[in-house]
Amino acid sequence: MDDEDLRLFEAMVDRFLDENADAHTLARWREQGFVEQDTWRKAGAAGILGATIPEAYGGSGLDFRYDAIVMERQGLKNALNFAYSLHTTVVAPYIYHYATPEQCRAWLPGVVSGETLLAVAMTEPGAGSDLQGMRTSARRDGDHYVINGQKTFISNGHACSLVVVAAKTDPSAGAKGISLFAVEVDKVEGFERGRLLDKLGQEGRDTAELFFNDMRVPAENLIGGVEGRGFGMLMEQLPKERLVIAWQAMGMIEAALALTVDHAKQRKMFGGCLFDQQNTKFKLAECKTRATAAKTFLYHCTEQLLNKALDPSTASMAKLFVTEAQAFVIDECLQLFGGYGYMLEYPIAEMYKDARAFRIYGGASEIMKLLIARSI
Repeated sequence: MDDEDLRLFEAMVDRFLDENADAHTLARWREQGFVEQDTWRKAGAAGILGATIPEAYGGSGLDFRYDAIVMERQGLKNALNFAYSLHTTVVAPYIYHYATPEQCRAWLPGVVSGETLLAVAMTEPGAGSDLQGMRTSARRDGDHYVINGQKTFISNGHACSLVVVAAKTDPSAGAKGISLFAVEVDKVEGFERGRLLDKLGQEGRDTAELFFNDMRVPAENLIGGVEGRGFGMLMEQLPKERLVIAWQAMGMIEAALALTVDHAKQRKMFGGCLFDQQNTKFKLAECKTRATAAKTFLYHCTEQLLNKALDPSTASMAKLFVTEAQAFVIDECLQLFGGYGYMLEYPIAEMYKDARAFRIYGGASEIMKLLIARSI
């Protein structure tokens, strides 16, 4: 695909977001705490959900650059509460990379169309960054596995119809005892959703607890058909997941800068405008420099990913650097808005809330530093 194809895809994404994620809709998502299923179906019909899913399973078979375009445009339009990246770029690859062809044919067409909404259940109340500490268990019983446990902070947990669940099939084997299961929630008993969690930001991205009480899952839903490979699958996909988070942060950085420059040039003060003040120019110059350095590094990491050369350490650097830049830039931008920046009717205030979680999920900044340090 050449640059023209990328630009055409970008224009299509912009049209979709303009038509389906306007300011009124974004406010409704935050108020109700989730995105309607109809929006997912429309995204599927537009060809957005299947952009990077293999053609054999109904997708377009494009590369990660197309995912990056969607995430960046969402960030620019303050529409990241629509969890496209989780559905298409984080969870779907667990299926098309590791599931059997039969499993892919069963699940992926619905993922592409938006009829099936994906989630991944890794984090537990006592196991976040330390995935090996998870306690959810899966015991083989004839043609089924019986799964017991609890997961928390699960994005799309409220509305998902298929959730990839990480559970221990051999508690004595450490990381080698973890397996992944695709749970079709409307076809099993013992699956329970908790309440929508009340969060500091990202209110429109539904987040819930999940409970498994003797949940019987068909043995054929073990992803890949072999026990004990789940931790390896998770580790292989984490570098891309961290790049996904960085690209979303990048879109938000660019949106914050654009809003603030526009505000500074219109805000009248001291006989001129806010932008005329030396302090304003210095602050924006520093923000622009960090944004440019972050995006340049992201382009490098994306090229590495496309060449299958993105290592965990470099991906950790990307997440650490870009999300820390995101926090700095949005904080500086809010300050330049003054009192208006503290009002939730202004997008910069929503960005300030939404950005805080980026340094936590997908591996906290402290974990990123540990991973980077191991490569030194």
